[in-house]
Amino acid sequence: MLKIALITNFNIYEKANAAITVANRLMKKECEILIAAFNKDKLLRIHKHREEFRYLPLDTVYAEADILIVLGGDGTILEVARRASQRGTPILGINLGRLGYMAELELGELDLLDKLFDGSYTLERRSMLRVELLSANNELRSFCYALNDAVISNGSVSRIVDMELFEGGNPVTTYRADGLIIATPTGSTAYSMSAGGAIVDPRVSCVCVTPICPHSFIARPLIFSDDAVLDVRNICVREKMLYLTVDGRMNFELYRNQTVRILKSNMQTNLIRLKTCGFYKKLRQKMSNSQPD
Repeated sequence: MLKIALITNFNIYEKANAAITVANRLMKKECEILIAAFNKDKLLRIHKHREEFRYLPLDTVYAEADILIVLGGDGTILEVARRASQRGTPILGINLGRLGYMAELELGELDLLDKLFDGSYTLERRSMLRVELLSANNELRSFCYALNDAVISNGSVSRIVDMELFEGGNPVTTYRADGLIIATPTGSTAYSMSAGGAIVDPRVSCVCVTPICPHSFIARPLIFSDDAVLDVRNICVREKMLYLTVDGRMNFELYRNQTVRILKSNMQTNLIRLKTCGFYKKLRQKMSNSQPD
């Protein structure tokens, strides 16, 4: 029997209601619905609890699920991807956000969920980055994984900072800019795109480096092979420290002469595709939908 986990912010009534709509659709088939145990009281309060639901600790949900259905925006999918990638569990995104580049379905397309049960879907494998924080002596201090990007900046204060970029230990360039974005092809349609970086087909094996508001005419976005080992060193004298933000969720302090090392991870995110439209068709649709009326 297929074990399907439903993941969303059940504190928001609209999202909880959408999750129950999906659950009702799924329960017409042979499957088991898994939900994190801390959501049970929330569902009871809004009278959305079902006896068929199986409530488990969050780690157990990720360990047992065959498929993770995520209802929300790209930020929610990014959060789930870090956990799911450890086991390669496939993710199906249902968009409840704005653009939802990584989501496969809108709420009006739930008829396509039937494809989960006859196997008539494909898996789109998205590369991830391993992001390491090194000390001034190049000792590993911390690490995490990114599906979208790693951003080095001055945090909430917009001031020009100085950074050095190396590839394989060899100097590439020095940046004076508001910050620097190192993105996967998946992340190329996020912050990197807004900063003027290239939009990259997720099938391309590469890493994108995009400066944010560079204070130079010659500072341009760069594309590296995905087997590159990129080091970004904080050489900013004026600021006590910079900040490293990974996938918009995890934050680290980056002191002077410390280095962020970024390389391809051996983990990947598996996104379920139920429709035949390719990356560029989805890109056109999402971009046209994002235009103001």
